[in-house]
Amino acid sequence: MFYHVKELQFNARVSGPDPRFASLLLEQFGGANGELAAAMRYFVQAFSARQPYPEKYDMLMDIATEEFSHLEIVGATITMLLNGVNGELKNAAERSDLMRLLKGSAQKEEMIHEAMVNPQFLVLSGGGPTLTNSQGVPWSGTYIEANGDLTVDLRSDIAAEARAKIVYEYLMQFTDDPHVQETLRFLMTREIAHFKMFQAALETIQPNFPPGVLQGDPRHTHTYFNLSNGASARGPWNEGQGTWGEGESWQYIDDPIKHVIETQGEVEQKIQGNRHSLDEVDKLDRKMSKERSGEIKAATPTGSNQWSAYPQKELASPSNAQRS
Repeated sequence: MFYHVKELQFNARVSGPDPRFASLLLEQFGGANGELAAAMRYFVQAFSARQPYPEKYDMLMDIATEEFSHLEIVGATITMLLNGVNGELKNAAERSDLMRLLKGSAQKEEMIHEAMVNPQFLVLSGGGPTLTNSQGVPWSGTYIEANGDLTVDLRSDIAAEARAKIVYEYLMQFTDDPHVQETLRFLMTREIAHFKMFQAALETIQPNFPPGVLQGDPRHTHTYFNLSNGASARGPWNEGQGTWGEGESWQYIDDPIKHVIETQGEVEQKIQGNRHSLDEVDKLDRKMSKERSGEIKAATPTGSNQWSAYPQKELASPSNAQRS
């Protein structure tokens, strides 16, 4: 159940109208890295976590709800940046004085250009935000990643927060309004906080690498192919132990063509750098499959089921609680 509190989480303010920046800010309203996409991403991911991992469900729903509040902040800012537009558009009986909001012919020409790039903005919105990005492309459900595996979803969420953070950084360079800058700085900072929340949650799932359940074929996990000519870069991503465990290391394939021929297309590739044999990996796969499957099955009842208790005093759904 959602309850709308009329006071914004952060008080959005503007110094004056700025239709140009309002159009740019649409990126964080209806864009791929915007607040609606973030809210829906975590909202959808939370469902599969509800019964097997109620603590992760709680976190995802809390952050999703905060993202909806950020969407309201962005929408309020866009609307205020378009202050006066709606009234001018309603003045249909006479020639609109909308262009007087813009200072000088240069900004007028720029607004005409913006209208051609994003024709829906102003023409269809009437002075409010639209569910599009800054180019007028409609918001899409394809922005949402939800794979039903927390080790995958949380890594996706960490990346999403990083992308959203850098977009706010870029946006801050396109406005001189100190009030808008302050709002963007708050929203950018909350992306950092969410990044750390998801990172910490991922660490509570052990083991969490590789993502998912299966370990991968040990013959191919530790090889790096030098697939470019000329000078080659070396570093912890292709030499030494890197981020592998003790006793493991990268195997650098300097001549990939020769290697593929000698191994008959990798079919006869030997295990190098990985200390686990094929049999050991098979055992790990079976062990991990049993553990992860068991966690979910134990928390998901067959037959009758329900989502909530009233009141919900425990994190677990009532299917896991003692019933009188």
